[in-house]
Amino acid sequence: MTSNPDQSESSSDQPGDAPEQPGNAPGQSVSTPGQPTSPAGDFVAESSSPVDVSSPAKVMRIGTMVKQLLEEVRRTDLDEKGRERLAKIHRRSIDELEDGLSKDLIDELERLDLPFDTSDGPPTNSELRIAQAQLVGWLEGLFHGIQTAIMAQQAMAQQERSEHGRLPPGRVAPGTAQTAATNGQDQDDTEGRRTGNYL
Repeated sequence: MTSNPDQSESSSDQPGDAPEQPGNAPGQSVSTPGQPTSPAGDFVAESSSPVDVSSPAKVMRIGTMVKQLLEEVRRTDLDEKGRERLAKIHRRSIDELEDGLSKDLIDELERLDLPFDTSDGPPTNSELRIAQAQLVGWLEGLFHGIQTAIMAQQAMAQQERSEHGRLPPGRVAPGTAQTAATNGQDQDDTEGRRTGNYL
């Protein structure tokens, strides 16, 4: 009794064997459409760290006060008591600022703030003006950094929203195809009615 060649060929194929996908090596993982293949998300996450200021309102209030004191020192020739008080206010302002700043900013501010030499009495007007101007300049740089970080976050958030709302290539917004088909049908009916008028 001879065996059927078709039966021998079909019996050799195992039902569990699946054809390999073209272009993929055995054991190689295939990326799914839902998995991101671009490191853009990691870049956004790394570049979105804001300036570490825990109490921005407090820092801005103290900055405004220090700037006003600097204007007062420029306009007025302070006496000894006034210079002593302003030196204490300067030190107290820095202590209050440190309550709303991160450790890195505190260390930077302490390195830049040089103590007054009070061995011969209170600091002079010029020393107070320099110290106040230095603090005002540092605070203005801090405020500029905060504004830059906020603007960068807003720009990245707007870009993410636009990317999420963008349709993939070849896709049409829902309702667009249906509207086009309806308009085409209406146009055909209108042309049919016009043709009937001439017959």
